[in-house]
Amino acid sequence: MPFVQRNAQGELIALFAEAQPQASEWLDAEAREVHNFVGGSGAAAGQGRGFGDLDSDFIRVLEDVIDALIDKNLLRLTDLPVEAQRKLLARKDLRQHLRSRLDLLPGDEVI
Repeated sequence: MPFVQRNAQGELIALFAEAQPQASEWLDAEAREVHNFVGGSGAAAGQGRGFGDLDSDFIRVLEDVIDALIDKNLLRLTDLPVEAQRKLLARKDLRQHLRSRLDLLPGDEVI
């Protein structure tokens, strides 16, 4: 793995575990192109964002959805598995810590 399919510009557009009529070229799974395609350290399929970037954005969306459900009393934090509770609370604590470090002006002062 993987056999790769390229577009007309030579960019990876698909990976396959087995050779395909349109994907007979084999690349080592550790090849930079493969890592970039799956989002290990770069763009996915030439779109400018890898899966890692998209996953981070999606995780933030899920956090916001969970917060909204909790705010509307449709979900309790304790309804979630303990490990999920721990991860959510750790992320909230880190965001709050970072937000407070960026608060350069105490109070509601306006310049």
